[in-house]
Amino acid sequence: MDIQASNHIQQLRRGIFNEILDEKRRLEKEGKSLIDLSIGSPDLPPPDFVTEIIQHASKDYFYTMGAIPTFNGKVADFYNDRYDVKLHPESEVLQLIGSQDGLAHLATAMINPGDYVLVPDPGYPIFEVGVRIAGGQPYPLPLTEENDYLPRLDRVPQHILNRAKMMILNYPANPVTATADRSFFKEVVRFAQKYNILVVHDFTYSELVFDGKRGISLLSVPGAKEVGVEFNSFSKTFNMAGCRIGYMAGNEKVLNIMETMMSHTQYGIFYPIQKAAEAALTRGFDFMEQQVNTYQSRRDVLMDRLNQAGWPLSKPPATMYVWTRTPGGRDSMDFTFRLMREAGIVVTPGKAFGPEGEGYVRISLVQPEDQLAKAAERINRF
Repeated sequence: MDIQASNHIQQLRRGIFNEILDEKRRLEKEGKSLIDLSIGSPDLPPPDFVTEIIQHASKDYFYTMGAIPTFNGKVADFYNDRYDVKLHPESEVLQLIGSQDGLAHLATAMINPGDYVLVPDPGYPIFEVGVRIAGGQPYPLPLTEENDYLPRLDRVPQHILNRAKMMILNYPANPVTATADRSFFKEVVRFAQKYNILVVHDFTYSELVFDGKRGISLLSVPGAKEVGVEFNSFSKTFNMAGCRIGYMAGNEKVLNIMETMMSHTQYGIFYPIQKAAEAALTRGFDFMEQQVNTYQSRRDVLMDRLNQAGWPLSKPPATMYVWTRTPGGRDSMDFTFRLMREAGIVVTPGKAFGPEGEGYVRISLVQPEDQLAKAAERINRF
C-alpha cells in the first residue's frame, strides 16, 4: 500500500528541535553531563494554589464542552486590570487548548489555499507551519537587529499586500526577546485597516518583561479589536505548561469562526485545570512579580559572566531567553552541535526560527542560577 502524507505536510521537514533532542540523548547515553538551555519549558512550579485546586477538583471527569461559565469573565477582568483593555466576556474571549493549538489552527479557520500570511523571521516555528498546513503562503517579515527587531511594513511588496489575509506578530518576541511600543502597534493598526489584513498578536510573554517595564497589549490601541486578535497563555506566566490552557481575545467575528471550527474538533479542557486557571488570573499577581524577578536575576547572572569572559551580549528586555550572535559569526548549527558535544551546553540554533536567524543562537533561562553560572563557565572554556 502506497501511503503518503498530504501535499501540505510534505512541505514540512523534521524540526531542528528533534535533531537537537536526538543528539542530546545520544550524548547522555555516552555519559556526557549536559546543561539544557534549549527548549523554553519552565523549570519552576506553578503557584501552590494551582496545584491544590487541580488536586481537589480532580474527581470531575466530565466533558466541559468549552469554557466553564465564569472563565471568560476572569480573562476580561485580568485584561482590564493589567492592560486597561475592555473585553466583552461572551463575544471577545475564547478559551483554547493552549495558545500554540490556537495559533496552529487559526490559519485553517481563516485562510484559503494561496492566501499570503505575513510572518516574522526569525519567529516561533508554528507561525509558518500553521500557514503551510492550511495551504497558505507565508511571506517573511525580516526582523533585524538594526531595526530593533521590528518589521518594516513599508517594504512589503504591493502584489503581496493584495493577496495577504493575515499578519502574525509576537511581542515580547520569541526568539529575539524584543518588545514593541505603543507607536508601533498604532502603525500596525493603520496598516491593517488600509490593506484589510487581520492582525494576529502572540502575547505569550506578556508578563515576562524586565527592568520595571510592562508588556503592551495590541488590543489597548484604539481600533485594534476591529482588525486583530491576541493570544495569551498560562504556560509562561504561571508555569502551567503541561496543563494546555490559553485563550484568544479581540475581534468578535474571528472568534466566532474559530469557535465554530472548535465545536467540531474539541470537547473542552479538563474542569480542574479551568478552575486552577481562573484562580491564577485572580490570585496570581504576587506570583507574576516573583516570576519576573527570578528570570531577571537569572538573566543578569548569565549575562554578567559571559560578558566578563569576552562574549559581549546585550541584556534582553523580556522573555525567558537570550538571543545573541554566535562568536565570530559562526554557523548557528555548527556552533550549537559543537557546544553540545564539547562543552555539554544545549542551546537552539537561530536557523531553527527562519533564515534571518542564521548567525544567532537562543539560550533559555530555564535553569537555576547556579546551573547558569556553571553553563557560563563551560561556554567560556569552550
